[in-house]
Amino acid sequence: MAAIYAPLSSTIAAQIRELSSLTPSPRASLSLSSHSKSDVKINLDRGTHNPRSQRTGSGFISSSAGQVCCWFFTSSPWSEVGESTKLTEPNRLNHHRTERFHPLALRISSFAIKLLLITFCVLLGNCFSLEIGETCSTDSQCDAGLRCETCSANGNTRPRCTRTQPLIPTSKVKGLPFNKYSWLTTHNSYALSGATSETGSPILSPTNQEDTVTSQLKNGVRGLMLDMYDFNNDIWLCHSFNGKCYNFTSFQPAINVLKEIQVFLEANPTEIVTIFIEDYVTSPLGLTKVFNASGLSNYWFPVSQMPKSGVDWPTVDDMVQSNERLVVFTSISSKEATEGIAYEWRYVVENQYGDDGMVAGSCPNRAESSPMNTSTMSLVLQNYFPDNPNNTEACIDNSASLISMMNTCYQDAGKRWPNFIAVDFYQRSDGGGAPEAVDEANGQLTCGCDSIAYCKTNATFGTCDVPVISPPPPAGLSSPTGGDRTTETVSDDSNISRPVHLLWLIGISFIALLLLCM
Repeated sequence: MAAIYAPLSSTIAAQIRELSSLTPSPRASLSLSSHSKSDVKINLDRGTHNPRSQRTGSGFISSSAGQVCCWFFTSSPWSEVGESTKLTEPNRLNHHRTERFHPLALRISSFAIKLLLITFCVLLGNCFSLEIGETCSTDSQCDAGLRCETCSANGNTRPRCTRTQPLIPTSKVKGLPFNKYSWLTTHNSYALSGATSETGSPILSPTNQEDTVTSQLKNGVRGLMLDMYDFNNDIWLCHSFNGKCYNFTSFQPAINVLKEIQVFLEANPTEIVTIFIEDYVTSPLGLTKVFNASGLSNYWFPVSQMPKSGVDWPTVDDMVQSNERLVVFTSISSKEATEGIAYEWRYVVENQYGDDGMVAGSCPNRAESSPMNTSTMSLVLQNYFPDNPNNTEACIDNSASLISMMNTCYQDAGKRWPNFIAVDFYQRSDGGGAPEAVDEANGQLTCGCDSIAYCKTNATFGTCDVPVISPPPPAGLSSPTGGDRTTETVSDDSNISRPVHLLWLIGISFIALLLLCM
C-alpha cells in the first residue's frame, strides 16, 4: 500500500495507486525524477513478471518546500530505493539515483528501530504525562504546570503530581476590568532558599520562595512582594534586623529583579504585573531612579487612572493597548505625591499577614488597611502565610486551609473575591495548592463558575462546563495496624500503583502495535 504524507497533485496520487497494485519482478527498478516543483514523475521498470509469485509493494512520497522523497519496498529478493531529490529551482532536472538494498537487511533495520522506540517508552515510562494526584517519580512524568511532590507533613508520603501554575485568566475570559481578575502573588518574592547575599555574606534571614522571579513569572505569578531598603549606596532587596539592612540579611540590588520583570513584560506584551513594595527607602527619589534605570518606567500604570471610589479599574485590554502594564504600590503614603507611586491602602484592602491572619473562620484587616468590607477600594489582597516561613509545612498551608480562608475573606470583604492571593513557597501543596485557589477565585470573578477552567467562551455569566473528575489516589499508605502513616515503598502490584501502570501499559501496547503494523 502507499501512504501520502504531504499534499500531492492528483497525477502523483494516481501514480502512487498504480505502484501499489504492481507485482514487481525480482529485479524491479524504481526511479524518481523531477522537472519542476509541480511536476514529479515516478517510473517503475516492471521487468519480467513472475506469475508464480504474487509480490506486493509499499512506500510513501512526501513533497514540501521543494523537497521530494520516495521510498519503495517490495518482498522481492532485491528492491530499489530512490534517493531524496531536492528541487532547487523550477524547470531544472535534478539527478536521480537508485541504490540496492537486500530486503532482509531492510527488515532487520526497520524492526530494530521499532524495537528501540518501544524499549525507550518502556524504560522511561514517559509515553504519557500524568495528571494531578497521580503517582510519579520525577517532574518530567507530570503534565505541564505540575511537578512531582510529597507532603509528608500532611501524611502524603508518596510522590504525586501537584500544581505549580494557575490558568492565565485572560486566556479564558478577556476584556474585563483589572479588578475582575485574581492573580497569584508571592510573598517576599526575592527571598530564595539557598541564596547567598551579593555582598558575599551568608544569609541568616528567613527565605520564602524556591525559584527566581523569572521562573515565578513563567509559572503564572503576577503579583510580587518586594522589601526595598537603602543599602551600600543603592536600593537593595533585604530583610531587616531592627529596621536596618545588613550583609547577612541582604539578598541583591533591587535593579536585578526589576530587570527580570522588565524582560518578562517586553517578551509578553499582553501580561500585567503588580508590585507591592514594603518601602524602607529614604533617599530622595530613590525608587524613581531604580525603576527608571531598570526600564520599567516604560510600562508604568499612572496613579491618576487608579479609581479611588470603589468603581472598576480600566479593562486589561485597555491597559495592554496603552502599554501601561506595571501596577506599583508603596507602603509610604507621601510617595504618591513626590514620586507618583500609589499608596497601597488607598486602593487595596488587605487582611492580616502572619499567624494572626491564618486563624480559621476569621479574616481581619491588617493595621494599615481599611476594614475588609470597605467598598470604596476596588482591590482585595489576601495574605496566607505564617510569621516564620516553613517549606515543609507550606504544602499544608497552601492546600485546603488556603481555600477555606479565601471563602472566609470573601464574606468579610463584602462578598468580594480576592484579586491577589499571597503565599510562601507557592509551588508546594498537597494537590491543587495556591494555583487552584486562584483558579477558583477567577472562576467566581469572571464567569460565576467554581473555577476559571469551567468558564465557557462567550457564554452568559453562570454558564459553566464542569467535567467529571475522578478522585485523586490516597495521600499515603497506612500501617497494617491502622496507626500513623509511614513511608513505605509502593510495589508494582499494589492497588495504588496499578491505575498508572495500566495506563502506561495500554499506551505502550498501542504504540507497539502501531509501529509493528507500519
